[in-house]
Amino acid sequence: MLALTCGIIGLPLVGKTTLFNLLTQAGAETSAFAGRTKTNIRTAPIPDPRLDFLASLYHPRKVTPATLEVIDVPGLTRGSGAAFLAAVREVDALIHVVRAFRRADVLHVEGNLNPVRDLETINTELLLADLQLVETRLERIASGKKVKGDLLAEQRALQRCREALEAEKPLLEAGLTSEEWQVLRHMGFLTTRPMIIVVNIDEEQLRAGRYEGQEGVEAYAGVRGIPVLKLCAELEAEIARLEPGDREVFLEEMGITEPGIDRLARAIYRRLGLISFLTAGEDEVRAWTIKEGTSARAAAGKIHSDIERGFIRAEVVNFSDLERLGDMNKVKEKGLARLEGKDYIVQDGDIINFRFNV
Repeated sequence: MLALTCGIIGLPLVGKTTLFNLLTQAGAETSAFAGRTKTNIRTAPIPDPRLDFLASLYHPRKVTPATLEVIDVPGLTRGSGAAFLAAVREVDALIHVVRAFRRADVLHVEGNLNPVRDLETINTELLLADLQLVETRLERIASGKKVKGDLLAEQRALQRCREALEAEKPLLEAGLTSEEWQVLRHMGFLTTRPMIIVVNIDEEQLRAGRYEGQEGVEAYAGVRGIPVLKLCAELEAEIARLEPGDREVFLEEMGITEPGIDRLARAIYRRLGLISFLTAGEDEVRAWTIKEGTSARAAAGKIHSDIERGFIRAEVVNFSDLERLGDMNKVKEKGLARLEGKDYIVQDGDIINFRFNV
Protein backbone atom coordinates (compact mmCIF):
# COMPACT_ATOMS: atom_id res chain seq x y z
CA MET A 1 0.00 0.00 0.00
CA LEU A 2 1.40 3.39 -0.96
CA ALA A 3 1.93 5.44 2.21
CA LEU A 4 1.07 9.10 1.81
CA THR A 5 2.24 11.61 4.40
CA CYS A 6 1.71 15.37 4.57
CA GLY A 7 2.87 17.95 7.08
CA ILE A 8 0.86 20.98 8.19
CA ILE A 9 3.08 24.02 8.71
CA GLY A 10 2.60 27.73 9.34
CA LEU A 11 2.91 30.47 11.94
CA PRO A 12 1.31 30.01 15.39
CA LEU A 13 -2.43 30.69 15.74
CA VAL A 14 -3.34 30.32 12.06
CA GLY A 15 -5.62 27.27 12.47
CA LYS A 16 -3.21 24.39 11.79
CA THR A 17 -4.48 22.14 14.58
CA THR A 18 -8.11 22.90 13.73
CA LEU A 19 -7.34 21.80 10.17
CA PHE A 20 -5.53 18.72 11.49
CA ASN A 21 -8.58 17.79 13.60
CA LEU A 22 -10.88 18.25 10.60
CA LEU A 23 -8.77 16.00 8.40
CA THR A 24 -8.21 13.27 11.01
CA GLN A 25 -11.10 13.61 13.53
CA ALA A 26 -8.31 13.61 16.14
CA GLY A 27 -9.71 16.04 18.70
CA ALA A 28 -6.25 17.45 19.41
CA GLU A 29 -6.18 20.45 21.75
CA THR A 30 -6.22 23.86 20.11
CA SER A 31 -5.26 27.13 21.76
CA ALA A 32 -5.73 30.85 21.32
CA PHE A 33 -2.17 31.35 22.57
CA ALA A 34 1.19 30.61 20.93
CA GLY A 35 3.64 28.21 22.54
CA ARG A 36 2.63 24.64 21.62
CA THR A 37 5.65 22.34 21.29
CA LYS A 38 3.92 18.98 20.73
CA THR A 39 3.74 17.47 17.23
CA ASN A 40 0.43 15.73 16.42
CA ILE A 41 0.37 12.70 14.08
CA ARG A 42 -2.71 10.83 12.87
CA THR A 43 -4.19 9.07 9.83
CA ALA A 44 -6.88 10.79 7.77
CA PRO A 45 -9.32 9.18 5.30
CA ILE A 46 -9.60 10.56 1.75
CA PRO A 47 -13.32 11.32 1.25
CA ASP A 48 -14.60 9.46 -1.82
CA PRO A 49 -18.32 9.43 -2.64
CA ARG A 50 -17.68 6.56 -5.07
CA LEU A 51 -17.13 4.29 -2.06
CA ASP A 52 -20.52 5.31 -0.63
CA PHE A 53 -22.20 4.40 -3.91
CA LEU A 54 -20.45 1.01 -4.09
CA ALA A 55 -21.33 0.31 -0.47
CA SER A 56 -25.01 0.97 -1.25
CA LEU A 57 -24.81 -1.66 -4.02
CA TYR A 58 -22.78 -4.37 -2.30
CA HIS A 59 -23.60 -3.83 1.41
CA PRO A 60 -20.10 -4.96 2.36
CA ARG A 61 -18.93 -5.89 5.85
CA LYS A 62 -16.20 -3.30 5.55
CA VAL A 63 -15.55 -0.05 3.66
CA THR A 64 -11.91 1.07 3.47
CA PRO A 65 -11.05 4.50 2.04
CA ALA A 66 -7.63 5.61 0.88
CA THR A 67 -5.74 7.31 3.69
CA LEU A 68 -2.94 9.77 4.35
CA GLU A 69 -0.85 10.35 7.45
CA VAL A 70 -0.99 13.94 8.67
CA ILE A 71 1.64 15.63 10.85
CA ASP A 72 0.68 18.85 12.63
CA VAL A 73 3.85 20.82 13.42
CA PRO A 74 3.96 23.47 16.19
CA GLY A 75 3.80 27.03 14.89
CA LEU A 76 7.01 28.38 13.41
CA THR A 77 8.38 31.81 14.22
CA ARG A 78 11.38 33.60 12.78
CA GLY A 79 14.47 31.52 13.52
CA SER A 80 12.61 28.61 15.15
CA GLY A 81 12.11 26.48 12.08
CA ALA A 82 14.93 23.93 12.09
CA ALA A 83 13.91 22.15 15.30
CA PHE A 84 10.19 21.94 14.54
CA LEU A 85 10.65 21.17 10.84
CA ALA A 86 12.65 18.03 11.62
CA ALA A 87 9.26 16.39 12.19
CA VAL A 88 8.30 16.83 8.52
CA ARG A 89 11.62 15.99 6.84
CA GLU A 90 10.22 12.78 5.34
CA VAL A 91 6.73 13.93 4.33
CA ASP A 92 5.51 13.68 0.75
CA ALA A 93 3.75 17.07 0.73
CA LEU A 94 3.39 20.22 2.81
CA ILE A 95 0.18 22.06 3.66
CA HIS A 96 1.04 25.66 4.47
CA VAL A 97 -1.77 27.29 6.45
CA VAL A 98 -1.82 31.07 6.30
CA ARG A 99 -4.18 33.31 8.24
CA ALA A 100 -6.58 35.77 6.65
CA PHE A 101 -9.41 35.50 9.22
CA ARG A 102 -10.10 38.44 11.53
CA ARG A 103 -10.57 37.70 15.20
CA ALA A 104 -9.81 40.20 17.95
CA ASP A 105 -9.34 37.58 20.68
CA VAL A 106 -6.68 35.67 18.70
CA LEU A 107 -3.65 37.91 18.28
CA HIS A 108 -1.47 37.59 15.20
CA VAL A 109 2.16 36.83 16.15
CA GLU A 110 3.36 39.62 13.83
CA GLY A 111 0.82 42.13 15.16
CA ASN A 112 -1.28 42.47 12.00
CA LEU A 113 -2.70 40.49 9.07
CA ASN A 114 -0.47 40.19 6.00
CA PRO A 115 -0.77 36.79 4.28
CA VAL A 116 2.07 37.34 1.76
CA ARG A 117 4.49 38.37 4.51
CA ASP A 118 3.54 35.23 6.45
CA LEU A 119 4.08 33.05 3.38
CA GLU A 120 7.53 34.55 2.90
CA THR A 121 8.38 34.09 6.60
CA ILE A 122 7.68 30.35 6.45
CA ASN A 123 9.39 30.04 3.07
CA THR A 124 12.52 31.56 4.62
CA GLU A 125 12.37 29.03 7.46
CA LEU A 126 12.19 26.17 4.93
CA LEU A 127 15.18 27.58 3.03
CA LEU A 128 17.21 28.03 6.21
CA ALA A 129 16.37 24.53 7.46
CA ASP A 130 17.59 23.04 4.16
CA LEU A 131 20.69 25.23 4.21
CA GLN A 132 21.53 24.03 7.72
CA LEU A 133 21.14 20.43 6.56
CA VAL A 134 23.45 21.08 3.56
CA GLU A 135 26.10 22.80 5.69
CA THR A 136 26.08 20.01 8.28
CA ARG A 137 26.48 17.32 5.62
CA LEU A 138 29.25 19.22 3.81
CA GLU A 139 31.17 19.59 7.08
CA ARG A 140 30.83 15.86 7.76
CA ILE A 141 32.09 14.94 4.29
CA ALA A 142 35.02 17.38 4.54
CA SER A 143 36.04 15.91 7.91
CA GLY A 144 36.62 12.49 6.32
CA LYS A 145 40.06 11.28 5.25
CA LYS A 146 39.35 10.85 1.55
CA VAL A 147 36.58 12.33 -0.56
CA LYS A 148 36.12 10.34 -3.72
CA GLY A 149 33.59 8.36 -5.74
CA ASP A 150 30.00 8.78 -4.54
CA LEU A 151 31.08 11.08 -1.70
CA LEU A 152 32.76 13.44 -4.14
CA ALA A 153 29.64 13.46 -6.35
CA GLU A 154 27.50 14.17 -3.28
CA GLN A 155 29.80 16.98 -2.17
CA ARG A 156 29.57 18.68 -5.56
CA ALA A 157 25.78 18.33 -5.65
CA LEU A 158 25.53 19.77 -2.12
CA GLN A 159 27.67 22.74 -3.12
CA ARG A 160 25.21 23.49 -5.92
CA CYS A 161 22.38 23.18 -3.41
CA ARG A 162 24.11 25.66 -1.10
CA GLU A 163 24.48 28.17 -3.93
CA ALA A 164 20.75 27.96 -4.73
CA LEU A 165 19.66 28.26 -1.09
CA GLU A 166 21.98 31.20 -0.44
CA ALA A 167 20.35 32.87 -3.45
CA GLU A 168 16.98 32.23 -1.70
CA LYS A 169 15.91 29.69 -4.30
CA PRO A 170 14.13 26.44 -3.33
CA LEU A 171 16.04 23.33 -4.29
CA LEU A 172 13.47 22.50 -6.96
CA GLU A 173 14.99 25.45 -8.83
CA ALA A 174 18.62 24.43 -8.23
CA GLY A 175 18.90 22.84 -11.70
CA LEU A 176 20.35 19.56 -10.43
CA THR A 177 20.60 16.59 -12.78
CA SER A 178 18.82 13.28 -12.12
CA GLU A 179 22.21 11.79 -11.19
CA GLU A 180 22.79 14.54 -8.62
CA TRP A 181 19.33 14.00 -7.12
CA GLN A 182 20.10 10.31 -6.90
CA VAL A 183 23.16 10.87 -4.68
CA LEU A 184 21.10 13.25 -2.50
CA ARG A 185 18.04 11.01 -2.17
CA HIS A 186 18.73 10.40 1.55
CA MET A 187 18.77 14.09 2.51
CA GLY A 188 15.08 14.80 3.22
CA PHE A 189 15.04 18.34 1.84
CA LEU A 190 11.94 20.44 2.50
CA THR A 191 12.10 22.85 -0.45
CA THR A 192 11.71 19.93 -2.85
CA ARG A 193 8.32 18.97 -1.39
CA PRO A 194 5.12 19.78 -3.31
CA MET A 195 3.04 22.28 -1.37
CA ILE A 196 -0.55 23.42 -1.06
CA ILE A 197 -1.40 26.80 0.46
CA VAL A 198 -4.55 26.86 2.59
CA VAL A 199 -5.82 30.36 3.35
CA ASN A 200 -7.87 30.23 6.55
CA ILE A 201 -10.65 32.78 6.14
CA ASP A 202 -13.59 33.86 8.30
CA GLU A 203 -17.29 33.41 7.59
CA GLU A 204 -17.75 36.96 6.34
CA GLN A 205 -14.87 36.54 3.88
CA LEU A 206 -16.36 33.21 2.77
CA ARG A 207 -19.66 34.90 1.96
CA ALA A 208 -17.90 37.76 0.17
CA GLY A 209 -15.69 35.35 -1.78
CA ARG A 210 -12.63 37.52 -1.03
CA TYR A 211 -10.14 38.30 1.72
CA GLU A 212 -7.63 41.09 2.30
CA GLY A 213 -4.38 40.33 0.48
CA GLN A 214 -5.90 37.78 -1.90
CA GLU A 215 -4.30 39.23 -5.05
CA GLY A 216 -0.86 39.08 -3.42
CA VAL A 217 -1.31 35.46 -2.30
CA GLU A 218 -2.50 34.38 -5.75
CA ALA A 219 0.46 36.15 -7.39
CA TYR A 220 2.92 34.61 -4.91
CA ALA A 221 1.51 31.11 -5.49
CA GLY A 222 1.09 31.55 -9.26
CA VAL A 223 4.78 32.30 -9.84
CA ARG A 224 5.73 29.19 -7.87
CA GLY A 225 3.03 26.91 -9.27
CA ILE A 226 1.49 26.25 -5.85
CA PRO A 227 -2.26 25.48 -5.61
CA VAL A 228 -4.26 27.71 -3.23
CA LEU A 229 -7.44 26.73 -1.38
CA LYS A 230 -9.63 29.07 0.67
CA LEU A 231 -11.15 27.41 3.70
CA CYS A 232 -13.02 28.66 6.76
CA ALA A 233 -11.72 26.24 9.40
CA GLU A 234 -14.04 27.55 12.12
CA LEU A 235 -17.12 26.99 9.96
CA GLU A 236 -15.78 23.61 8.79
CA ALA A 237 -15.49 22.58 12.45
CA GLU A 238 -19.17 23.50 12.95
CA ILE A 239 -20.14 21.46 9.88
CA ALA A 240 -18.18 18.45 11.15
CA ARG A 241 -20.12 18.46 14.44
CA LEU A 242 -23.52 18.23 12.69
CA GLU A 243 -25.44 15.03 12.00
CA PRO A 244 -25.26 14.00 8.30
CA GLY A 245 -28.81 15.19 7.46
CA ASP A 246 -28.35 18.53 9.22
CA ARG A 247 -24.96 18.91 7.55
CA GLU A 248 -26.49 18.74 4.07
CA VAL A 249 -29.11 21.37 4.97
CA PHE A 250 -26.46 23.66 6.46
CA LEU A 251 -24.20 23.37 3.40
CA GLU A 252 -27.13 24.16 1.12
CA GLU A 253 -28.06 27.23 3.18
CA MET A 254 -24.44 28.44 2.99
CA GLY A 255 -24.27 27.81 -0.75
CA ILE A 256 -21.46 25.27 -0.27
CA THR A 257 -21.48 22.19 -2.52
CA GLU A 258 -19.22 20.11 -0.25
CA PRO A 259 -17.07 20.62 2.86
CA GLY A 260 -13.79 22.37 2.09
CA ILE A 261 -11.90 19.71 4.02
CA ASP A 262 -12.99 17.13 1.41
CA ARG A 263 -11.65 19.38 -1.35
CA LEU A 264 -8.36 19.75 0.53
CA ALA A 265 -7.88 16.00 1.00
CA ARG A 266 -8.41 15.40 -2.72
CA ALA A 267 -6.17 18.35 -3.63
CA ILE A 268 -3.31 16.77 -1.64
CA TYR A 269 -3.93 13.53 -3.49
CA ARG A 270 -3.79 15.25 -6.89
CA ARG A 271 -0.75 17.32 -5.94
CA LEU A 272 1.16 14.10 -5.38
CA GLY A 273 0.05 12.58 -8.68
CA LEU A 274 -2.01 9.91 -6.92
CA ILE A 275 -5.20 8.17 -8.02
CA SER A 276 -7.43 5.45 -6.60
CA PHE A 277 -8.67 2.27 -8.17
CA LEU A 278 -11.54 0.47 -6.50
CA THR A 279 -12.39 -3.09 -5.56
CA ALA A 280 -15.92 -4.07 -4.61
CA GLY A 281 -17.60 -7.13 -3.12
CA GLU A 282 -19.64 -8.36 -0.18
CA ASP A 283 -16.56 -8.64 2.03
CA GLU A 284 -15.13 -5.20 1.37
CA VAL A 285 -15.39 -2.07 -0.76
CA ARG A 286 -11.98 -0.42 -0.92
CA ALA A 287 -9.99 2.40 -2.54
CA TRP A 288 -6.35 1.57 -3.35
CA THR A 289 -3.78 4.33 -3.73
CA ILE A 290 -1.42 4.24 -6.71
CA LYS A 291 0.71 6.68 -8.66
CA GLU A 292 -0.83 8.01 -11.86
CA GLY A 293 0.54 5.97 -14.77
CA THR A 294 0.67 2.66 -12.86
CA SER A 295 0.18 -0.52 -14.93
CA ALA A 296 -2.51 -3.10 -14.14
CA ARG A 297 0.06 -5.66 -13.04
CA ALA A 298 1.79 -3.21 -10.66
CA ALA A 299 -1.61 -2.13 -9.31
CA ALA A 300 -2.40 -5.77 -8.56
CA GLY A 301 0.72 -5.84 -6.39
CA LYS A 302 -0.82 -3.18 -4.16
CA ILE A 303 -3.38 -5.77 -3.09
CA HIS A 304 -0.99 -8.70 -2.80
CA SER A 305 2.33 -9.73 -4.31
CA ASP A 306 0.82 -13.11 -5.29
CA ILE A 307 -1.76 -11.35 -7.49
CA GLU A 308 0.99 -9.40 -9.24
CA ARG A 309 3.14 -12.49 -9.70
CA GLY A 310 0.30 -14.64 -11.06
CA PHE A 311 -1.43 -11.85 -13.01
CA ILE A 312 -3.55 -13.08 -15.96
CA ARG A 313 -6.04 -10.31 -16.75
CA ALA A 314 -7.75 -7.34 -15.14
CA GLU A 315 -11.51 -7.10 -15.49
CA VAL A 316 -12.12 -3.34 -15.56
CA VAL A 317 -15.33 -1.34 -15.25
CA ASN A 318 -15.47 2.44 -15.37
CA PHE A 319 -17.13 3.79 -12.22
CA SER A 320 -19.25 6.27 -14.20
CA ASP A 321 -20.74 3.40 -16.24
CA LEU A 322 -21.72 1.51 -13.09
CA GLU A 323 -23.10 4.65 -11.47
CA ARG A 324 -25.17 5.44 -14.59
CA LEU A 325 -26.58 1.91 -15.01
CA GLY A 326 -26.79 1.10 -11.30
CA ASP A 327 -26.07 -2.61 -11.66
CA MET A 328 -22.92 -4.57 -12.53
CA ASN A 329 -24.90 -7.13 -14.58
CA LYS A 330 -26.31 -4.33 -16.76
CA VAL A 331 -22.77 -2.99 -17.25
CA LYS A 332 -21.65 -6.41 -18.48
CA GLU A 333 -24.74 -6.88 -20.67
CA LYS A 334 -23.86 -3.65 -22.48
CA GLY A 335 -20.30 -4.85 -23.05
CA LEU A 336 -18.79 -2.17 -20.82
CA ALA A 337 -16.69 -4.56 -18.72
CA ARG A 338 -13.27 -4.91 -20.36
CA LEU A 339 -10.49 -7.44 -20.01
CA GLU A 340 -7.13 -5.65 -19.90
CA GLY A 341 -3.58 -7.00 -19.97
CA LYS A 342 -0.64 -6.36 -17.64
CA ASP A 343 0.45 -3.16 -19.41
CA TYR A 344 -2.94 -1.41 -19.18
CA ILE A 345 -2.56 1.96 -17.42
CA VAL A 346 -5.04 2.09 -14.56
CA GLN A 347 -7.34 5.14 -14.50
CA ASP A 348 -8.74 6.93 -11.46
CA GLY A 349 -12.00 5.26 -10.43
CA ASP A 350 -11.47 2.02 -12.32
CA ILE A 351 -13.31 -0.83 -10.58
CA ILE A 352 -11.01 -3.82 -11.02
CA ASN A 353 -11.30 -7.54 -10.46
CA PHE A 354 -7.93 -9.19 -10.98
CA ARG A 355 -7.69 -12.67 -12.46
CA PHE A 356 -4.56 -14.47 -11.38
CA ASN A 357 -3.05 -17.90 -10.92
CA VAL A 358 -0.31 -18.91 -8.46
